[in-house]
Amino acid sequence: GTMLAGYAALIYALKVEAPLRHLSCVSSGHIRGSVRQDGNWDIYDKRYWPGSLLGAHLTFAIKHETLDLLVLKRVLEAAPVKELTDFVQSTPMGGVTRRIWFFYEILTGKTLDIPDAEQGSAVDALDQKKYFTGKSILSKRHRVRNNLLGDGFFCPVIRRTEKLEEYLAKEFDKKAGQITGRAGKHLLTRAASFMLLADSRASFEIEGERAPRNRLERWGKAVLQAGKNPLQLTEIVRLHGVLIEDSRFVQIGLRSDGVFLGDRDHNEDPLPEFVGARPDNLEALLKGLFRANSRMRECAVDPVLQAAATAFGFVYIHPLQDGNGRVHRCLIHHVLAERKFTPPGMVFPVSSVMLDRMEDYKNVLQSHSGPLMDFIEWRSTVDRNIEVQNDTDDLYRYYDCTDVAEFLYACVQRTVEEDLPREIVYLQQHDEAMRRIMDFIEMPDRLAGDFIMFVRQNEGSLPSRRRKREFKALTDSEVSALEDIVLDAFHSG
Repeated sequence: GTMLAGYAALIYALKVEAPLRHLSCVSSGHIRGSVRQDGNWDIYDKRYWPGSLLGAHLTFAIKHETLDLLVLKRVLEAAPVKELTDFVQSTPMGGVTRRIWFFYEILTGKTLDIPDAEQGSAVDALDQKKYFTGKSILSKRHRVRNNLLGDGFFCPVIRRTEKLEEYLAKEFDKKAGQITGRAGKHLLTRAASFMLLADSRASFEIEGERAPRNRLERWGKAVLQAGKNPLQLTEIVRLHGVLIEDSRFVQIGLRSDGVFLGDRDHNEDPLPEFVGARPDNLEALLKGLFRANSRMRECAVDPVLQAAATAFGFVYIHPLQDGNGRVHRCLIHHVLAERKFTPPGMVFPVSSVMLDRMEDYKNVLQSHSGPLMDFIEWRSTVDRNIEVQNDTDDLYRYYDCTDVAEFLYACVQRTVEEDLPREIVYLQQHDEAMRRIMDFIEMPDRLAGDFIMFVRQNEGSLPSRRRKREFKALTDSEVSALEDIVLDAFHSG
């Protein structure tokens, strides 16, 4: 047999409503290696049984389980205040005890009737070996070093996984700098322009839209300005205004009604798979997100981790009536540009990689938001939208973005190791083919460029339809010589 322990035991005993993603229990027998995993369960050896008291299960959760700030807050709010107070006062010098006391007061905004801690070595709120952390700020009352990535109101958590450590060690910003440093300025400007257009096009295609060239270029210009203005509400509204050209049917800025993603039934009523935060919570949630973003920047948290926490935190809140996805992807560029992770004037086309890895992208989004749906009460409105009936703001305040950070880093890796070098090599080969075509025969640049494109699209030979139209003035031997130039230029790199 087994018995619930830690968060699972507390949720059950206190009748707390919160999405517990990982559960713990203690076996009545011995477990080889002390703990084993079985699906979403961690099963511990009987030696780990904490007993039946509230404080013992809180201690078990803090010591052995992954920090889940949403669950922890709901548990601490539901816990009897006297029992919590007695627990803290029973071992006031204990590091875990003081951390629980610290979390209670910063998450709930309430104060336990306990005098400030005057003794005991200061302890970290988060274990730096297990989590990515911010700069420590000592909470003198608890003698706890606050090294969270956000604050009690809004806070992402990123676990130190082997995969993330490997990504950080590869220093993709330096690799990108080396690749671009070897290319000439003119070539680099063109590569940046192509990659920006590719990213803009992909960002629209992810949303199922094929935007005209002028709209792509307009959005591209906004993306290119990413990181130049501080990240605050005015910048979000500015970006939204650039994205939504026709504001007759879409409200620019924070929405005043509900929003959902999903399907509709045969009556066109909502069948939501995701529900955004309530309109009355949006401004406060975004202010919390911007504070966390500023803290991560000031603490020099890795830029890709900061970009993941900020951009995905934004899309979970879903503060706009339309365009949340594109603004969310623009925020990735904002952080990477502001932190000088990307070479100056260049945008990593992460949207292109996301489009190629659409299933993975959807999965990392849904793995976070899916479990929240059971805790959102909503009703259908007259205009077939949704209206949230319960208090849900906590569901958007606290989130583990380890998986999305790994996903974003994978996108950055492909951009730096494949897309960027390939774009530069392509342009070098294209320039070589153009130069040699011009040396061989005089023709307008546009026509020479078309010749290269047609030959490459047709596996090395000029299509007969084009041969009889645009290039009918060429002799067969000239066509053959030009085809050889193109093949040679694109196979010499």
